[in-house]
Amino acid sequence: MRAAGSVAVVTGGASGIGRALCLGLAAQGAAAVVVADLDGAGAAQVAAEIGAGGHRAIAVTTDMASAADVEALVKQAESTFGRIDLFCSNAGIIARGGIEIPDQAWERSWAVNVQAHVYVARAVLPAMLARGGGYLMITASAAGLLTELDSAPYAVTKHAAVALAEWLAITYGDQGLKVSCLCPQAIRTNLGATSRKQTGEAEPPPEVSQGSAFWQAAVDGVLTADQAAQTILDGLADERFLILPHPEVAVYEQRRAQDRDRWLRGMRRFRARLFSTPPPGGEPGA
Repeated sequence: MRAAGSVAVVTGGASGIGRALCLGLAAQGAAAVVVADLDGAGAAQVAAEIGAGGHRAIAVTTDMASAADVEALVKQAESTFGRIDLFCSNAGIIARGGIEIPDQAWERSWAVNVQAHVYVARAVLPAMLARGGGYLMITASAAGLLTELDSAPYAVTKHAAVALAEWLAITYGDQGLKVSCLCPQAIRTNLGATSRKQTGEAEPPPEVSQGSAFWQAAVDGVLTADQAAQTILDGLADERFLILPHPEVAVYEQRRAQDRDRWLRGMRRFRARLFSTPPPGGEPGA
């Protein structure tokens, strides 16, 4: 799929990977970009930036955990631009901790990281299948192929997002639907800050934010959102199911599948090292 001439919707479009992807799609000649985000002001800024470059864009304030909001987003995009060719279901949050974290954080993680993709599929598939095709990209994470060491909700929900993307590709692929699943490691974004607004999680102390999952994901380098967006655009052009900004993830997934017990032992050792001596650093990414 080529971005040129397409009508694209990007959720989580106000910042991070979503913002970079919106700008990248416009730069590649998308007919229109719909910037959706819970942060309506941020989405409007991105849409204005696209418009200033001579491209068509609108911003839609959307809570992706709300089926009604998702339906309204799709209707507004279709009524404004006539169709949706590409829907990038990119919104996501992370809640730090294990099974002990409050139900509110678990429920919000499920709603944003999994159920939102279900709402998107329900809303866009009828028109796409009637036209004989369309493209859906679901943002998961390398955590969805491997795990997330300091966030049980993130690990569990991102696995579910990968599974949903696979199911959609299998079920509707012969009807013209193209599906990609984005699984990055560390991307320099404000995911932690935006997630805390939704989960009610307190700002972590420096020793926590500098260790744990960020360093798990950062072993293969921390990419910028622009670098991730370019990999996404290349993956969409090639119509690859798995889009891996960090290609090493494919090797790790193969090792995991080949000998799960050995992989689990290795991850326990890795976790012990990671949490015993946090290196200096910054805010977690994607």
